[in-house]
Amino acid sequence: MNDNRKIISRVDLWIEKAVIGLDLCPFANSVYQKDKLRCVVSESENANALMLELYQQCQYLIETPEIETTLLIIPHQLQDFADFNQILDQVDALIEAYEWVGVFQIASFHPMYQFKNTRTDDRENWSNRAPFPILHILREFSVERCLSRHPNPDQIPETNIQTLRAMDTVLLKRIFNPDYSQKYYKFRTKFYRN
Repeated sequence: MNDNRKIISRVDLWIEKAVIGLDLCPFANSVYQKDKLRCVVSESENANALMLELYQQCQYLIETPEIETTLLIIPHQLQDFADFNQILDQVDALIEAYEWVGVFQIASFHPMYQFKNTRTDDRENWSNRAPFPILHILREFSVERCLSRHPNPDQIPETNIQTLRAMDTVLLKRIFNPDYSQKYYKFRTKFYRN
């Protein structure tokens, strides 16, 4: 399996186990099951190259209405959350420059995502944690449609926080980090054999 397929496979697992499995995004399952989600691995190693790829993926969505949303996975840069967070200003500027405000909305995910005024280990941060830095390109009309059909969209973040706070730490790490899951399983297997 080549590196990009491994990366996409790991993101797929995160979508299935965390995003859909924990119902962190109540709208994700339908899009995922209907194959309307596109995962693209960025080859970029600097901000300019990433902005070009983001532009290309937005253009692709404009030209391909059957695809609902795209995850632009960024494995080769922005591993530090502060760097990733700073790039989001450029993302917003790109959306504004091409007059895509109201057309696209960009959600962000990162392995060390941290909301403002939280501590690193606060559980609410896990709602936006992913195996790699990710820019999620959403069609604005799709977001609005989903929110209008949800009985209480304002409650989604609080429900996510409650779900994540209620989880056992080992289970949380197994869901969000498959490498941890394998190490834990090997440890438990070894432990039980002794």
